[in-house]
Amino acid sequence: MPSAETPRALVVEDDEHIQRLLKFILEAEGFAVELAGDVRSARERLERSPPPALVTLDVMLPDGDGYELLALLRAKSGWEGVPVLMISARSQDTDVARGRQAGADDYLVKPFKPDELRSRVRRLARR
Repeated sequence: MPSAETPRALVVEDDEHIQRLLKFILEAEGFAVELAGDVRSARERLERSPPPALVTLDVMLPDGDGYELLALLRAKSGWEGVPVLMISARSQDTDVARGRQAGADDYLVKPFKPDELRSRVRRLARR
């Protein structure tokens, strides 16, 4: 059971295999992980939960896109400074630039190597 001091991470990802991988890696990095498989459930967490220490955010979700959700997150009081790592199969430079312009702190292309994810999570967690 995570303690009150355990940093929380919100994983917004619709692919269950990637959800499990992200959860496994983030828990190994010391995070208590909450999962959201779509924009609707992520918005519910945004409304009812305190800001987490980190958000991983897929771009393509079944009921919306991560860019729109990121805009909501950045506009929510207390959530403005939460580090956000976008994770997407969209790999064009324009996609990465759009993620950064939308307010993402980092952008990781799928498929990714677990060590690359760990490195980026550690860097964002130090902020």
